[in-house]
Amino acid sequence: MTPATPDARFWDRIARKYSADPIKDVAGYERTLERTKELLSSAATVLEIGCGTGTTALKLAPSVTRVVATDVSSEMIAIARTKASAEACENVDFSVATADAAPGFDGAYEAVLAFNVLHLIGDRTKTLSRLHGSLKPGGLLISKTPCLSEMNPLLRLAVPVARLFGRAPTVSFFTAHELEAEIADAGFTIVERARHGSGRRDPRIFIVAEKSSRRRASA
Repeated sequence: MTPATPDARFWDRIARKYSADPIKDVAGYERTLERTKELLSSAATVLEIGCGTGTTALKLAPSVTRVVATDVSSEMIAIARTKASAEACENVDFSVATADAAPGFDGAYEAVLAFNVLHLIGDRTKTLSRLHGSLKPGGLLISKTPCLSEMNPLLRLAVPVARLFGRAPTVSFFTAHELEAEIADAGFTIVERARHGSGRRDPRIFIVAEKSSRRRASA
């Protein structure tokens, strides 16, 4: 078994608290959930990376044929499996895996979901390339990501200090425009963007991107 990374150990430590914490913007979450359901066909096999304790995967499971849900934290996955058992949900498979090592062969999925996780991945270029390969032609990458460069500038100072004391995982700062460019460079075409939050300003960009047949040429 691959040794747990510092990020995995961080999420393992807070898994129980994370599971117990309420969703901060329920209305915004529901808007994202409903739009995602509209984008998925009942025949779809779906991959979710960074699934946490499985709440979203379990809510979407009745709308699709199968969900493969992964997270780097074994503690998060243990909680997710307990939830699935309690709900008698049989079409969700939870497993421990990094975002760039998700189970399944190339072209295995009609959609990949990445909710509140892309800013927590150090090498997004590698991960987005892997996700592109895992999708069938015309498959969708559906993501919702906090763009921390659009938030309080003091976060740039606070996060490194928190990481030094083991109180924060890997965190990346970028704008929505920069994230869209990374997704496009990985071979996707952006087909939808939205802000589902209930507040006046929502730093979490919802992006739907379709797998393109060819990658963007290098400049």
